[in-house]
Amino acid sequence: MLERRRQQSIAGGYRLTTHDPATEDVTLVGVGAIMPEVVAAAEALNRQGITAGVVCLTSPDLVFRSFNQRGTVGAARGDDIIGALFPAASAAPLVTVMDGHPHTLSFLAGARGDRIRCLGVSDFGQSSNLADAYQLHGIDTGSIVAAALTLVGR
Repeated sequence: MLERRRQQSIAGGYRLTTHDPATEDVTLVGVGAIMPEVVAAAEALNRQGITAGVVCLTSPDLVFRSFNQRGTVGAARGDDIIGALFPAASAAPLVTVMDGHPHTLSFLAGARGDRIRCLGVSDFGQSSNLADAYQLHGIDTGSIVAAALTLVGR
């Protein structure tokens, strides 16, 4: 398990949740410093009876490359990190969260054809403490939960 997580981290990301992805009602995807809010949102959703998976991307670029190589002739050595993180048979709506531009992870909708809500920072120039900044940009725990609830129809 530890070795697999190490390999996946180097390849671009890993799943924090250990349940079967096929049981997920929604998958939360985070990058970097926002991961505590993503994990807290998953816990809040789970308390409401919504099974939320959590994926931590260590390199959106490598995951995009994996996505972009699918089905191409001569695809790299079986590197299918996107398939490991988002198994085709386990479709679930996605909420992506990062403290960068929200469109960065929008390609993930194409991995399995999932509905998606991309949260991130698209306006710049404000100053505040971290909690206020996350709330201002809609990347705080409450905003993540709200996005997930919308996707699952609650």
